Amino acid sequence: MIRLLTSTLLALAATCPAAAQDLPHAFVGAHVIPVEGPEIESGVLIVQGGRIVAVGSANAVDVPEGAVLHDVTGRVIMPGLICTHSHIGRPSGGDGSSPIQPEARVLDSVNVRSQGFKRALAGGLTTLNIMSGSGHLISGQTIYVKLRDGHTVEELVYRWEDGAAMGGLKMANGTNSQREAPFPGTRGKSASLVREKYIKAQEYMRKFEAAAGDPSKLPERDLSLEPLVEAMQGRRIVHHHTHRHDDVVTVLRLSKEFGFRVVLHHVSEGWKVAKEIAEANAPCSLILVDSPGGKLEAVDLIHETAAVLEKEGAVVAFHTDDWITDSRVFLRMPALGIRAGLSRETALRSVTINGAIMLDLDERIGSLTPGKDADFIVLSGDPFSVYTHVEQTWVEGVLRFNRADPADRLYATGGYGAGDDTKPYLCCQDEEGAVQ
Repeated sequence: MIRLLTSTLLALAATCPAAAQDLPHAFVGAHVIPVEGPEIESGVLIVQGGRIVAVGSANAVDVPEGAVLHDVTGRVIMPGLICTHSHIGRPSGGDGSSPIQPEARVLDSVNVRSQGFKRALAGGLTTLNIMSGSGHLISGQTIYVKLRDGHTVEELVYRWEDGAAMGGLKMANGTNSQREAPFPGTRGKSASLVREKYIKAQEYMRKFEAAAGDPSKLPERDLSLEPLVEAMQGRRIVHHHTHRHDDVVTVLRLSKEFGFRVVLHHVSEGWKVAKEIAEANAPCSLILVDSPGGKLEAVDLIHETAAVLEKEGAVVAFHTDDWITDSRVFLRMPALGIRAGLSRETALRSVTINGAIMLDLDERIGSLTPGKDADFIVLSGDPFSVYTHVEQTWVEGVLRFNRADPADRLYATGGYGAGDDTKPYLCCQDEEGAVQ
């Protein structure tokens, strides 16, 4: 017999995540959007041990005996949102000494206690690709993080089977990386410097292959070349900042020349070369802004770009570039895309499974599929309505954001001091966490 969850049990589940994961949790009555599969009008989602156990209609899914029951009638449940391009945690990469610094690691520079992580959870985000800025041709290595509870960045990162932190390689072209020497002054020089570095990485890789594991024949280790080798071998995806159509084509040219996989970021003029992008099988991570201004190379940014790319068959996602777009209003991005002709199906995929694909994480996250991580959000209404709020964010079956909790709600709604990493003197909360 189905048991209703009392307020006492709800509080216990929120404060004791480990115990909450031991029991199956059943979310019943919501409109469920699995993303990979049709939407379910009155659905059931079962999670246990940090994984999704079952999802389907009330007639098709049995609630396990002894399950903790969550009545979410009138709500919407969908997968946790994925941002493929974030600067939360104040990450940094390369410095002013060189335009190419692949050896710099965001892993060594993220402040996991930054309030940005709570803002992201308030916006329904559960996975981020955290990267350095675009002021370098290569500014360093990104990291993929899950917004589970953690005191150090090591507790948040996704990991390869060998235990290494997962991440990509941040690259950029266009005007951001053009300045006084030793940085390039032109687009042609920018491409030549990148090509020169990758050729050195090819030579480095050949020496390793020729050594055939013999330590006496191995070349001296070069931390600046190792990430490029990983990119050419397909292990590390290149996440490339690019705006103008000619810059986009240059990225595609370099990708083909050196064999690295690439995700094109921003692509303000992607609509001008959508066919070329699709033919190159290059996924695009877009950002939309609803006010004019900014850099000159983004002057031809249009909201129709996602729809144009979709029509050509390219994989499309959106990102926050937080702070450019506050993580709390991430769902506005695909909503603007729909307004400009993007299909609802692709809009849903653009903040979930398509982002997972761009991070090599689609077997773990991005859809409400049995066996995947129990990362999901509970919404007050349709995800693309301006009136909808994220009510709860669950990560690996643990409640990480609850809008009903005054302390969490503060991060969702703002207010003086809400954006500070530590509680300021005489802030806006009393000792019990209630907003004053």
